[in-house]
Amino acid sequence: MAYSDKLTDLPLHTLLDRLSSSDPVPGGGSVAAIAGAMGAALVAMVAELTIGRADYSEHELTVRELLAAALERRQLLLALAEEDASAYQSVVAARRMPRETEPQREARAAALRTAMIAAARVPLQVANVAAEVLELASRIAPIGNRNAVSDAGVAAQLSGAALRGALLNVRINLPYLPADEPLRESAPPELVRLEAIADERERAALAAVDARLLPS
Repeated sequence: MAYSDKLTDLPLHTLLDRLSSSDPVPGGGSVAAIAGAMGAALVAMVAELTIGRADYSEHELTVRELLAAALERRQLLLALAEEDASAYQSVVAARRMPRETEPQREARAAALRTAMIAAARVPLQVANVAAEVLELASRIAPIGNRNAVSDAGVAAQLSGAALRGALLNVRINLPYLPADEPLRESAPPELVRLEAIADERERAALAAVDARLLPS
């Protein structure tokens, strides 16, 4: 199946068909970004259900800020889903380039180098944005509309999964980067930092959700 249509424009059933095919694109990196975008959308929904409600008026300004931030990150993550698919499609194309002659091998190596760097950098961007969505979920969980607190919890879990899934895609691509690529050294401590953020923020968000699910 050829990669052509924008993922974010596909009907859900078509997207799932694409994911379940033998085509390596789209894959887990794009799915991670889409999961993060869904988490951001849920944060926005909780915000929309909170704004203008008298019971939550003291948090109105904060919730409006969270809404704007969530919508911005939703769009960014959707764009990154497309970038991830494009990056890996470039990897696939580079690997299929001819290598019978020395000039062909050099061209293939250069194309593969560029493609692999992008294939590692894009999911790292996804992880960082997903970490921001996870923070938004942890901030709205204790102050948003109590009737939608479970949605804040789902937002946290989705963005946490997006973050961790993106990190897996960085890790699998790092060994294929050129030895002199700075990302080989800078990425590993960043992965550790982001994993810790995922644990901390998701735990905080779900604790807030659990507290508000208790009978008042």
